Amino acid sequence: MSAAVSLRGLTVDAGDTLILGPVDLEIAAGEHVVLVGPSGCGKTTLLRVVAGLVEPAQGSVDIGGRRASEARRILLPPERRGVGMLFQNGALWPHMNAARTLRFACKSAGKPASRARLTELLELVQLAGYEKRMPGTLSGGEKQRLALARAMASEPRVLLLDEPLGPLDGELRGELLGMLARLHGELGWTTIHVTHDPDEVEGWAGRTVRMTRDGRLEANAEVLR
Repeated sequence: MSAAVSLRGLTVDAGDTLILGPVDLEIAAGEHVVLVGPSGCGKTTLLRVVAGLVEPAQGSVDIGGRRASEARRILLPPERRGVGMLFQNGALWPHMNAARTLRFACKSAGKPASRARLTELLELVQLAGYEKRMPGTLSGGEKQRLALARAMASEPRVLLLDEPLGPLDGELRGELLGMLARLHGELGWTTIHVTHDPDEVEGWAGRTVRMTRDGRLEANAEVLR
């Protein structure tokens, strides 16, 4: 059985400077991988390569057994990868209410954008009845939950989490983490979760992969219980 995500000999450069890799990493379907390391080591860059937003300099990216990227080439565009991404700041469109945000995300991914589907997405993130709400009227936790619903609109097999708890405090962090863990189990996502603080995911069992300052992976991986 093929891995959900397979990175082989992956590198990313900026001119003559290597900023990531080489990275070799196999992630099984349904696995929750927590990616940690010092600031600037390439964690977010790795997510962007998996998402198809950055092309590798060398190596390859396979998703669900299909070649998605290889050296200097993006073979599958982001919308065809079955990948969703939740950013640290939510990155919501300020001129779109919740319904328009989700409708646009569904259409961009070639998925049905029916009223029933929009209602389902909002209910999954506990925002039922928020269809007409604008991002500027939402709390920090509500913004992140709407951003999560947008990431779910494409029905992703792989969900990329780029420090999604960063802008939240205390109780809100725990609530969103609990929601992510619950939906991960219910929907069968494979998740790659970037964080600067591995303690924030305590209780969500998974594999921790540590990156070194020069953009490589440490040889051993810790299992969180």
